[in-house]
Parts: sequence; C-alpha cells; structure tokens
Amino acid sequence: MWHRLINEKSKRLAGRLLAFLGALLVWQIASWVVGHDVLLSSPIDVCLRLIDLACEPSSYPVLLTSMGRTLLGFALGLAVGCLLAVPAARLSFVETLLFPYMVTIRSVPVASFIVLAYVWLSSAELSVFISFLIVLPVIYNSLLGALKARDRGLDEMATVFHLPFFTRLRYIWIPQVRAALLAACSTAVGLAWKSAVAAELIGLADGTIGGELYNAKLYLDTPALFAWTLVIVLASVATEKAVLALLRLALRERRTV
Repeated sequence: MWHRLINEKSKRLAGRLLAFLGALLVWQIASWVVGHDVLLSSPIDVCLRLIDLACEPSSYPVLLTSMGRTLLGFALGLAVGCLLAVPAARLSFVETLLFPYMVTIRSVPVASFIVLAYVWLSSAELSVFISFLIVLPVIYNSLLGALKARDRGLDEMATVFHLPFFTRLRYIWIPQVRAALLAACSTAVGLAWKSAVAAELIGLADGTIGGELYNAKLYLDTPALFAWTLVIVLASVATEKAVLALLRLALRERRTV
C-alpha cells in the first residue's frame, strides 16, 4: 500500500515537473519569436535577474514588508469572516443584513476599491485594508455554507446533553467545517497577495513589491518585472503552505484520555 502511494506521488511530481519544463520551453520559444527583451524577456534573463535580487540585501526588506501587510490583511479577513459567519449561520436575519455587503465586496472590481480607499488611507494602510476586504467574503461564504450544511442531529444531541458552547465548537462544529475552512484559506491567501500587491502598485508604496513592479515598468526593466512577479508567486505558495500547516495544527482533532 505504501509503495503504491509513493509511486502515485512520484508520478504526480514527475508530471508537474514535466509540465513546468514544458511551460518554460513555451516561454523561451515565445521570447525568440518576439525577439525583443523589453517586450518579453527570456527565462534565462529572468532567472539571472532573480539571482541578482536574491543577492541584494535591499530585496529582503521589500519582501518582508509586503508579506507582513498581506498576512495582516489575511488574518483580519479570516478573523472577521469567522466571527460573522457563526451568528449568520444561527440567525437568518444576521445573514440577511450582511448579504448586500458581501455581494458588493465580491462584485466590485479590486481596482475600484483601491482607488476609493486611497482617498482615506495611506499607501501603507491601503494594502492591508484591500487584502482584508478581498479575503473577508471568501472566508465568510465558505464557512457559512459549511455551518449551514452541518449535521443538525449532532446539535440536537448537544442540546439534550446541555453541552457548553466551546465543547460544541471544539468537538462538533470544527470537525464539520475544517475542510471547507482550509479550502477557503488556500484560495484566500493567493487572493490576498494579488490584491495587496495591486494596492501597493496603484498606491505607489515605496519599499514594497508593488513599488518595485512600478519602478521596473517605469524604467522598462522587463527582466526585473518578471523576476518580482516570480517572487510574488513563490512567496504566495510558501505563505499558503505555512498558513495551512498552522491551521491544520490549530484545528486538529484532539483525543481525550
């Protein structure tokens, strides 16, 4: 059984590696066809620029600043989304009151929110607020759906045995919503990065990845533009893995002795 699982995992990794190499090949061919580095840099030039960024000490404060603001916005969106979803699942009028706000946040383009919020917020606060705003409905809707679909029989049993709220939360509700919450967080982390960097770019925030993207565009430094984009992708993936690992640890089922 273990050998079968290992073989399946190895085949999956090999398939992904081949797909990645194929994408690089398509990128290189497209770069040859375009024939101009300003329009489309080659993978080699971008990798060399990425190495340069890794060797520059000034790159790390930029990365940490953007990461800190993105994670702060994500954490606020996660906390507020959970706090709103629980009463909305129990009380229909709360869900009705929140409905227009959540629909508006989901429907309005991110750029519109950034432009509107930039009137009241500084560039440093803007990315935190925008990432929070984008994460909020993702967490809220996923958790609300999971809570509404939970087994009502377990709730009735908890009522019969007069179980305290936190006991119900730990042993009845969390196991039923755990998968939905993890899936929502996996999606929300990527959205938080996209929206936060977009806010930094439009808000011209110095010392951030968005600011570096703007400078690269301004000076037609296409390899740097692609390199910082790859930094965003790598940071987003690493952040997602870390967040999900922490959430799995926090939401794991504990056995009582």
